[in-house]
Amino acid sequence: MHVATVLLATYAFAGVGYALQLPFGLQFPWATARLNNQQLPLAISVEDVHAEPETPSNRIAIIGAGAGGSSAAFWIGKAKERWGLDVEVDVFEAKDYVGGRSTTVQPYNDSRLAPIELGASIFVKANKNLWRASEEFGLNLTDFSDQDGDDTIGIWDGKEFLLTTQSGTWGRWWTTIKVLWRYGVNAPRKTQALVKDMINTYLQLYSTSFGSSPWQDLSHLTTSFEWNSLLNSSATEYLDGQGINPKFTREMVESATRVNYGQNADAIHALEGFTSMAADNAAQVVGGNWQIFDQFIKHSNATLYLNTEVTSVTQKADDKFVLHYVTSGSEPTTGSYRAVIFAAPYHTSSIKLNLLDPSALPVIPPQPYVHLYVTLLSTPNPSARTRYFGLKEKDTVPSMVLTTWERARATEGQEAPEFNSLSYHGKIQAKDSEKNLTKLDVGDSKGRNEQGEEWSVKIFSDHLLEDGWLRKAFGRIGWVHRKEWDAYPVLPPTDTFPPVKLAQGLYYVNSFEPFISTMETETISSRNVVELLLQEGYNASICKPTANATNTDENEDFVYGFDC
Repeated sequence: MHVATVLLATYAFAGVGYALQLPFGLQFPWATARLNNQQLPLAISVEDVHAEPETPSNRIAIIGAGAGGSSAAFWIGKAKERWGLDVEVDVFEAKDYVGGRSTTVQPYNDSRLAPIELGASIFVKANKNLWRASEEFGLNLTDFSDQDGDDTIGIWDGKEFLLTTQSGTWGRWWTTIKVLWRYGVNAPRKTQALVKDMINTYLQLYSTSFGSSPWQDLSHLTTSFEWNSLLNSSATEYLDGQGINPKFTREMVESATRVNYGQNADAIHALEGFTSMAADNAAQVVGGNWQIFDQFIKHSNATLYLNTEVTSVTQKADDKFVLHYVTSGSEPTTGSYRAVIFAAPYHTSSIKLNLLDPSALPVIPPQPYVHLYVTLLSTPNPSARTRYFGLKEKDTVPSMVLTTWERARATEGQEAPEFNSLSYHGKIQAKDSEKNLTKLDVGDSKGRNEQGEEWSVKIFSDHLLEDGWLRKAFGRIGWVHRKEWDAYPVLPPTDTFPPVKLAQGLYYVNSFEPFISTMETETISSRNVVELLLQEGYNASICKPTANATNTDENEDFVYGFDC
């Protein structure tokens, strides 16, 4: 299991690049015809690319098909069912698949083998939208919280293991005897109480009061939740101020922030640090979490344009927007829309916004990203080599190695860990559990032991890990897959957030990123944006008020949007 965040992870920031060999069959053609029996938008010359289409339509455009964009389409679909709205939705995605950073690869690019999550790996029960969606869509979950297991977790500082402990799940390991012995009872218990309090506050976002009253400024949530100090302080500053043992923060908490966001505890704001520490009841969709977002699109009945890059959005005087876009292999095309939902990082999208009054565009603060290297590999060895970690031959390397930067701080980076995290993810298996993997002609035999077994490993690092390093750390290796991407937003303490509304009819889902950056919170942000759009543009909402509305105060399973 890969440790991930409670509100996880991570969703789809910049999408997955060209290096992926995608294992799943996409359910939509690369350039889908519109669903109103019209032909594809008329292709026009480059010289005439700013010409307005002849027939503006009552359509909404969504830019991006990751967690935010796909769920935005789903929320609009829910509103159409309940209100009978006469509106159609087009979703534009520059990549050739749905899901953004939530994607899988298969060992040896062999479609017979069970896929491995490359990006956002798990979500938890507090992620009510993802959890509810997986249930309603009939997706099978691997529930890690129900697995006792015999995995070991260790914290490595680049020179030695500071702590190793036996645990079946991340959510319970920080209360084990070894942890309490090293850090005392108060540090883990008080931190756990603070995290629980944060989650309980966060869960208000699923209520009718927050769902039906959309916010236009994240500062409103900061004030409502009394989270100013969590956002204005680093994780270390905040926990030091709470009297938490500094060693616990700089080892335990930092190991979580480094594996989940690639950032140290003294650099990331405390709210995201708490998010990293909350991973109880973790689960994963069998076959890949991307299926949730694929199902969002399918259930929305939106028209999906894959391999289609939006180049500009132009505001017109009649309260319409014209999108200029290019589908791979086609000429530049335009489409007219009543509203536009921007569900991609603004500063890395290269999409030009042309407003009637350019000075009216609110300031969108630059958002840098953590450049991450993900290395997946197979090896016949059930654990990393003891020699690399300076252990004795009879010792065993933990199956999950997390890291702290504390020694590197003291030595000015001279004794720093060479990776953020290293985790074994079990034996490589066939999709069909009844099949005998040893009978499959898979990959290179050097990746398997005498029993025909091999284990999959995932490593996060801030630099490329060459084959020589992999052999030093694991001995024999078989399959190797590398991915380099801008994985997470850089999340320092802040009191400044991007605007939710860029103009009348133009909304920004990724405004939530500097607040909490996860797959789940993108679906919450998209719900908020859709609610705002519907109220302003259609005198409607996601939920249609009824006399028999569910009592949200009494029903803890209530999820606004799914329920009304």
